[in-house]
Amino acid sequence: MTRLLPRTLLTPAVLAIAIISIVPLLITLYYSFVRYSMLAPGEHDFHGLANFHFFFTDGAFLPALKNTFVLMFSVMAITVVLGIALGLLINDAFPGRAIVRVLLISPFLVMPAVNALMWKNMLLNPIYGLFAHVSIFFGATPIDWLSEYPLLSIVMMVSWQWLPFACLIFMTALQSMDKEQLEAAGMDGANYLQQLRYLYLPHLGRAVSVVLMIEMIFLLSVFAEIFTTTGGGPGFETTTITFMIYQQALQSYDIGAASAGALFAVLLANIAAFFLMRVIGKNLAK
Repeated sequence: MTRLLPRTLLTPAVLAIAIISIVPLLITLYYSFVRYSMLAPGEHDFHGLANFHFFFTDGAFLPALKNTFVLMFSVMAITVVLGIALGLLINDAFPGRAIVRVLLISPFLVMPAVNALMWKNMLLNPIYGLFAHVSIFFGATPIDWLSEYPLLSIVMMVSWQWLPFACLIFMTALQSMDKEQLEAAGMDGANYLQQLRYLYLPHLGRAVSVVLMIEMIFLLSVFAEIFTTTGGGPGFETTTITFMIYQQALQSYDIGAASAGALFAVLLANIAAFFLMRVIGKNLAK
C-alpha cells in the first residue's frame, strides 16, 4: 500500500499530460493516414502514405527545410556570440548596471507578432523606417529589406528577441565563476584574451549547451514573424516547415497533408533534442 501511494498521487498529473500531449499526437497520427479536407469534412477514407508523399514532394518542401535550418542555426550562432559578449560586458559592476540588465532582458518579453510589426514598420520600412533614415543620412539608397533580404530580415527579428534569453543565461553563469581563480590568473600575467579562452569560455560550456537546446526546439516553430511580415515569400524565400504546415492546413484546407508535416516536424525536433541532450550530457559530466 505504501508503494502504491506515490503512484496514486502522480495519477492526475500523468492523466493531464496524456490528455494535453499524447491525445493530440494520436489524433494527428490518425489524420496523417486518412484523406481529410476541410472542404469535405465528412470524408475520412484511408489514404495510406499518400499524405506524406504529397507533403515531401511539394515544391516548397526542400526550400522550407533549408530555410528552417538556416534560420535556426543563424539565430543560435548570433545569440550565443552576442550573448556571451554582452554577458562579459556587463559582468563587472558599473553605475546603472541593474537598469542596463533590465533593458537587455526586456525584448524577450515582447510578443512575437508585436516584435515582427515593430521591425516591419519602425525599422525595416524602406520609406520611413530607422534603417532607411540611417542610409539616407550616410548618402546611401535605402534597402527594402523584406523584399531584397527576406530571410535575413527574419533572422534579425528572431535574434533580437532571443538574444536577451541567451544573455540572461550567460550572465547567471558568469556570476558563479571563481573570482580567486581569475585573480590568480591575472597575477600570473594572463591577459584578458587568455582568460577568455582558458577560463571564461570553458566555464560557459554548460550554459551554451542549455541555450542551444532550448533555442533549437523553439526556433523550429517560428511562425508569427513570418506570417506578419513576409507571408512565406517572396516565392519560398521565407517558407519554413512550420509555415508550410500552416499553408497546407488553413490555406489549402488539407488536414491530412498538414498532419503528415506536423509529424515530420515532431520527428525533426526530437532528433535535434536527442543530439543536443547528448552534447549537454557530456558537458555536465565534465
